[in-house]
Amino acid sequence: MKPKPTDQSREPVAHVARARERFLSDDGVVDDRMSGAVRDAISTSWRRSRSFNVQTDRLELPFVREPNTDSPLMTAARPVLDQLAADLSAEPVSIILTSPDGVVLSRAAGCGELLGQLDAVSLAPGYSYSEEHAGTNGIGTALETRQATLVTGAEHYAGCLARLSCAGVPIRNPFSGGLVGALDLTGWVQEGGSLLLSLAKSATVQIEQQMLANASERESRLLSAYLATCRRAPQMMVLAIAADVVLMNRRLRQSIDPQDQVSMLEHAVDQTLEVAAGRRVNTLPSGRSVRLAPVTEFSHAEDGVAVFHVHLMDSVTSAPPQRRSSKPSVLPGIVGRSSSWRQACDRIVQHVGDGHWIAVSGERGSGRSAVLRAAAGRYRHGTIRVYAAEDFQDADTLDSFAAELDTDGFAIILRDVDELPDDVLFDVAEVMQGREHAGWLGMTLSSSDSTPALGATLLPFFSHTIEVPPLRHRIEDLQVLVPTILLQLTRGRELAVAPDAMRQLSKYTWPGNVAELRQALRDVVIHHRSGTITAQHLPPTYRAQSRHTLTRIEALERDAIVRSLEENGRNKVAAAHALGISRATIYRKIKEFGIDV
Repeated sequence: MKPKPTDQSREPVAHVARARERFLSDDGVVDDRMSGAVRDAISTSWRRSRSFNVQTDRLELPFVREPNTDSPLMTAARPVLDQLAADLSAEPVSIILTSPDGVVLSRAAGCGELLGQLDAVSLAPGYSYSEEHAGTNGIGTALETRQATLVTGAEHYAGCLARLSCAGVPIRNPFSGGLVGALDLTGWVQEGGSLLLSLAKSATVQIEQQMLANASERESRLLSAYLATCRRAPQMMVLAIAADVVLMNRRLRQSIDPQDQVSMLEHAVDQTLEVAAGRRVNTLPSGRSVRLAPVTEFSHAEDGVAVFHVHLMDSVTSAPPQRRSSKPSVLPGIVGRSSSWRQACDRIVQHVGDGHWIAVSGERGSGRSAVLRAAAGRYRHGTIRVYAAEDFQDADTLDSFAAELDTDGFAIILRDVDELPDDVLFDVAEVMQGREHAGWLGMTLSSSDSTPALGATLLPFFSHTIEVPPLRHRIEDLQVLVPTILLQLTRGRELAVAPDAMRQLSKYTWPGNVAELRQALRDVVIHHRSGTITAQHLPPTYRAQSRHTLTRIEALERDAIVRSLEENGRNKVAAAHALGISRATIYRKIKEFGIDV
């Protein structure tokens, strides 16, 4: 027997009913008279329902599909729903489980009169109660907002549901956090709803726990590893895979588009199958490069479980289109007109301007620190503190670094972090933890692959790595670099460079990059402080070059040969074999490029 509503309980119900009538008669306007009677969540849902053209006086719901009674959700929910149905067997309450698109999967308990009412409004297995079809209701609105939702009486958009109270709670996958369905408890409007909502929330927690318990040992281990990795480095992109389970944190999902995600997963699976794969850089369909660094503590190749730190490598040719600037960035003291250099500078400026912690890689002397500091000077206010790797040989430097991090709005550059000892890397990472949003930090490292310790400590704090090209790959920049450096060295005095001297400088490969160029010009200025610098004024090292100026492709080819020679103990035959070229070709190239073996 249903209790009779009191006059006091009728009053708010009547206010909501009048507000609904005004909403339906005033072309969807919710005025100030309604604000006290209708919750914001309900009035917003009414607007959505109107945009879906849901009928207000009747429901014509589609039968979508036969429910899958063997789904993981149904398997996990069944014991919980059975127990809940037994506990509510004497109550006029129906227990309803739905899919994430609102299709009713099961309906249990409830008195005969209530079940008849539910049948009349098609709240039955196979029918969809999404807002798109049924308007404002406990199931559809909970799924739409992803929040526990109570809809009672006249709060329903469709008048035929006004006799009911519906308490809906979204159910989430405990691994991915994605929506897998909803639990709804529906009863008569006279029964109220707060108790129904509390019961639905409690039962939902039990279902999610049951889903977790039903997972395999491998998936449970994967989840634990994934969550631990995310907690340790919340600013890092994290990917975890095991069989058919794929976990990606929000930062990764937002940073890489779906097409690239598919490719990245394929690379991750391949890398998981190779025991000695280690860190690997892969090129994605968009042209972007990504490094997958296994978290060795949690990755187990023997059973296919792997957790990765994902690190974007923003090369100058693979930046996402929306990040490109229509106007090149101009940084004080930074010169260079080659496209590779300008694009690298633009990438750095954009990320620093957005407040991202970034790593700048490149060879020593290539201008990594200079461009990073210039970009920081444009966007970061106050003093920019620079700590070099050698500074940390003094034990007091770590304390100074920690104190700087404790200052809100800090701006810090760490130079040559790949030269820090492993124990110092762990100490530095420890003091950085938790300060990711309190200021800005950039670092420089060499172009070579990072050490395992660096990948496990500092790199997770930096979501992007921008590589600056070596001087030999942008040799045309000598035309502006040489005059600029001479002005700095001579403090503004006019000192010209003859064409023959510039040609000789252009033929050199500059292994020390801009730093070596500066030192070479400094040696010239010591003995020649005015007039014109000719080839004869250059140090002997730079006069002896008889080759032509290398193109960018030739410079890349030369680098590949040098690396192969180093990796093969200077053995030319082995180096040629590794490169896939003949012995005659490598001998010719060594002579042509002036490689010192």
